Amino acid sequence: MDEDKKIIVDFLTEKSKTKSKFYFNDFLPLFPGKGPREVKKVLTALVNEEIVEFWSSGSTTMYGLKGAG
Repeated sequence: MDEDKKIIVDFLTEKSKTKSKFYFNDFLPLFPGKGPREVKKVLTALVNEEIVEFWSSGSTTMYGLKGAG
């Protein structure tokens, strides 16, 4: 799972120059061999470790690096 976490953090770091928050579906192409439930577990682990934070409008949830945006 550590490798999966690194993939997400690298993606967020690279894209943070143009965007600070991303939809869950933006992360799915990073893991073509994994299902949505597995990707959600990686994101949840990063949120629990306070590396990534999520923002919710009530109807949608977005993820970004903690403190960015």
